Amino acid sequence: MENPALMFKEKGNRRFEEGDYKGAEKCYTEAIVRDPKNHIFFTNRAFARIKLSSWGDVIDDCIKSIELSPQNMKAFYYLAQAQLELNRPNEALASARKAYDICVDTGSTSMSYISALVLRIKKELWEHRERSRIRDQDELLAELTDRLERARDMQEAAVSGDLDRGEKSTSEAEEDIRIIHDISQRKIDELHRVFALAHPNNLKKRTKTGQSYDRSSIMEHIRRSKTDPLTREPLLESELRPNLALKQACAAFLEENGWAVDW
Repeated sequence: MENPALMFKEKGNRRFEEGDYKGAEKCYTEAIVRDPKNHIFFTNRAFARIKLSSWGDVIDDCIKSIELSPQNMKAFYYLAQAQLELNRPNEALASARKAYDICVDTGSTSMSYISALVLRIKKELWEHRERSRIRDQDELLAELTDRLERARDMQEAAVSGDLDRGEKSTSEAEEDIRIIHDISQRKIDELHRVFALAHPNNLKKRTKTGQSYDRSSIMEHIRRSKTDPLTREPLLESELRPNLALKQACAAFLEENGWAVDW
């Protein structure tokens, strides 16, 4: 007589192939009820639940499957996917790396799929860190700019007070306020320039001669001399063009070399 658990497993496989993932899940559950020690049943149900986006249940099945078979590559692979979907990228990376190690040890043909997942997780981790860094940077820049502006306003108010008390003439007060404003604006401009150097969107800029430069550097040069650094010909900021080819090349490199974004 055929094993009832295997019968439900095969039935679940057919349901899965037909795209009936809910039906497949039910069949695999029936198989598990009849044989709760078979790790394959849990792995199969986890895959069906991935198709249903039942991420918490996927994790439960994968953990159980790993308990039954610690070197279960598929379970670690599915576990990593579910953890990533639940915004747990550090755990996902650990699971994906474990799946990769098992894949290497066993000589599995699934290495390309697992490698792609590892790189995807690394990329998302890097992007998450960048978003946090940019958010923190923007908040810090706003705070420092506000402090400089408040310091300027206090100095200007002090000059206005001197004028009201007759301690300064109108022309003296106007000149002092102009100087205070100019100094403050230079500080604010320098602050923003420094922050721009660290900004991830600090793309290369290309001059009309085809030479590429760091955006902030070339713009600062043009503000000073309005000439091309290489040819010394007249050059305006409006004549600069983003070097999209370089940007695309960098993006392609990072996409194909996930280790490079794992900073």
